[in-house]
Amino acid sequence: MVKKKIVITTASILPVITPIAVEQHIFLIRGHKVLLDAGLAALYDVPTKALVQAIKRNPERFPDDFMFQLSHEEFARLRSQTVTSNASRRGGRRTAPYAFTEQGIAMLSTVLRSPRAIAVNIEIMRACVRLRQILASNKAFAQKLDLLEKKLATHDQAITGLVNAIRQLTTPPITKRRGIGFVIDDD
Repeated sequence: MVKKKIVITTASILPVITPIAVEQHIFLIRGHKVLLDAGLAALYDVPTKALVQAIKRNPERFPDDFMFQLSHEEFARLRSQTVTSNASRRGGRRTAPYAFTEQGIAMLSTVLRSPRAIAVNIEIMRACVRLRQILASNKAFAQKLDLLEKKLATHDQAITGLVNAIRQLTTPPITKRRGIGFVIDDD
């Protein structure tokens, strides 16, 4: 019996995953760019419960800088922004979601071993690199804009000085007019 090696490419497994779809799931929480467990589960096409179970079975793979659970306040703010259902009634999420940093997402590929999980991880890593490039280019653009504003401020001051000098040159000097007739100096 001959075993055939099956090669699965990103293109063959992920026709629906686009960089924009990945970027829509990225949030900035506690100063980190993160993806939440529900967003990752949607990308991996698995239930959120299954994703969380896989993580809880391997806690040593997810230290605090790879993954953290949102506080109740953060969860409440996120719920109000994303308009999710109320936890006190039927339906909706009752526990705070887990947030995964870029390293935590990379670690997920060791826990979730399906071809789709591997392909999704590749796309997520590409999206993270793209976001880093965009942020770097935005910082460079902001620095150039600040430099331009400073130049304009100095130019404005110089132009104002020139305009004032021209006004002084174009206005005739105010001289006291002498009256008509013979004037006697008291000196």
